[in-house]
Amino acid sequence: MYATILIIYLISMVLVGVYFAKRKVRNDADFLVAGRSLPFFVVTGTLLATFVGSGSVIGGASFVFQNGPGAAIFFFAGTPIGAFIMYWFLARRIRDSEATTIPELIERRYGKQARTVASLIILLAYIGIVSYQFIGGGYALNIAFGLPVWQGTLISAGVITLLATLGGLVSVAYTDFISAIIIFVSMLIGVPIVLNELGGFSGMLAALPSEQRSFTGGLSVGQAISYFLPLFLLLLGDQNLFQRFAAATDSTTARRSAMGFMITGFISIVLIVLLVSSTRVLFPDINPDTAMLVMAQQGLPGVLGALLLSSVVALILTTGNSYLLSSSANLTQDIIVGLFNVSIPTAKRLIFNRISVAALGIVAYVLGAFFPSVLAIQMYSYGMYGAAITPAFLAALLWKRATPLGGLAGMVTGGVVTLVWEIGLDKPLGWNSVLVAMPLATFALIIISLLTQPASNHSPKAQR
Repeated sequence: MYATILIIYLISMVLVGVYFAKRKVRNDADFLVAGRSLPFFVVTGTLLATFVGSGSVIGGASFVFQNGPGAAIFFFAGTPIGAFIMYWFLARRIRDSEATTIPELIERRYGKQARTVASLIILLAYIGIVSYQFIGGGYALNIAFGLPVWQGTLISAGVITLLATLGGLVSVAYTDFISAIIIFVSMLIGVPIVLNELGGFSGMLAALPSEQRSFTGGLSVGQAISYFLPLFLLLLGDQNLFQRFAAATDSTTARRSAMGFMITGFISIVLIVLLVSSTRVLFPDINPDTAMLVMAQQGLPGVLGALLLSSVVALILTTGNSYLLSSSANLTQDIIVGLFNVSIPTAKRLIFNRISVAALGIVAYVLGAFFPSVLAIQMYSYGMYGAAITPAFLAALLWKRATPLGGLAGMVTGGVVTLVWEIGLDKPLGWNSVLVAMPLATFALIIISLLTQPASNHSPKAQR
């Protein structure tokens, strides 16, 4: 039954995606930002679906399974806090900017060199994110069909790349919307059923190992903060979310969607934490990466579990699609066109974007072999993005005194420190790199900006 429902579900998602691709994808603007035509409910749904991808149901679930519901606060709190900041300060500005990518916006403030650096950093981060969507899909297909994980990973990589190549953001957004509704409702119904079997929330909590009942789950304060910052900083400057706000019909819709995402994201976090904590009690010896998938298959009744498993798989696929599309936009718009000044005729831009999606999908698949777990890839990818891109992006939107040299210095510092900390030093103290890289990047951006202010800023007239 699980396999049958999953197959029907995935075929339906493909058909929906193809339908919208044929009806609405006519040029590269439709492909990358859905023709800036998405209504409130669709933007909210695709924002939620992007969050509830492999990063939450595989990497986040693994973290909760290993550290407990208290520690989950540090891992997931960045989502509602980041969404709140988006609502008040960022969503309207992003939509009004009319930019397609974050490097495009960064170039307006910091110049062409900064756009190039930002594009390369985003590619480094997003290919990692795509990679763990492939692996998450492999785990899901292993549980649903009994396939070896490597075969499931290869299949999910192929499906994700194919769907992204065909439909672009417009088809991803509508399939996201449908999948987000199904997984949200499935979790909302499933949590009370599971908790009832365990004697309620208090019964579930009492059955957890003692260390997992503590507030930090055995993590040091530094480790706890280093798990909070990556998701929080990624969310604030995530080009994937940026493109969804840019795809809204107008700035008011973008801002309302940020509020919708904040509310639905918070509820989803609570539901995920409760389901995974219950899985830790019921199935303590499983691979932590598969906690949500095992609960869907073995912990929930029939159709409900099958729908949850199917929607998890669908969201992993569409999240992979989304980050592949963002990476493609960087490769084509920011590097090939922006850096190398290659002129792509308007009639050929759509096919060029599709070729770049396929090429990046292959690179992402290869990258997955170099990391031990989804959570490890996740922390690297989020850390790279949050330290190197988010401070410069926020300064471009919110701080008028940021200068081109300051923005460039911040991005280079964040990227270099992340690579040295993660690869060269192998994460000293067990801290994720963002805990060190982000403050240093922000410091470099501020100091260099203050030292390189235009002369007019220091004139008597400017001071008055």
